[in-house]
Amino acid sequence: MISNNPLPPTASKRSRGDAEIQRLLSKVKLLSLDVDGVMTDGGLYYADDGRIMRKYNVKDGVGILRAMKAGVQMAIISAGVSGSVPERAATLGIRHVFTGVEDKRATLEKLCEELGLDMDETAHIGDDINDVPLLEAVGCAIAVADAQPEAFEAAAIITERNGGAGAVREICDALVEAHGLPD
Repeated sequence: MISNNPLPPTASKRSRGDAEIQRLLSKVKLLSLDVDGVMTDGGLYYADDGRIMRKYNVKDGVGILRAMKAGVQMAIISAGVSGSVPERAATLGIRHVFTGVEDKRATLEKLCEELGLDMDETAHIGDDINDVPLLEAVGCAIAVADAQPEAFEAAAIITERNGGAGAVREICDALVEAHGLPD
């Protein structure tokens, strides 16, 4: 069913002076990322030996590194379990990695407590119904362009790019800009 409610603004509108997006992103000290459908395109490749493989976007990785250099902490919180997730996180220097998570909100709340952060100082990028409770709890809820309708409804920002195709980079670049840091 198509809703008559307008969708939230996209992150790219930040360059057109959207003050609300700038305000939301400027408060973010911790960005939480889902994996399948956000850091990847949601596709899973199965090798003949049964191993699952994912494709990650290199440009997203550069964005993550830039945002971390700007002082934004990163976390990966995923319901999926795969050897590629900790490996990708290690490559990027992401220390907070949680896989096989059933309750993403509780996981982020515990991490925030350990880091001395309020949930209002966090953002999460999600794409599906299991992200909704977390999207509803963070200070800056973000859905990728090809997310499920439930994630759209919970989001304050929707990316212009799809998951695995630069959505994470779009948000990371917007975070660097919102924090007033040079390129």
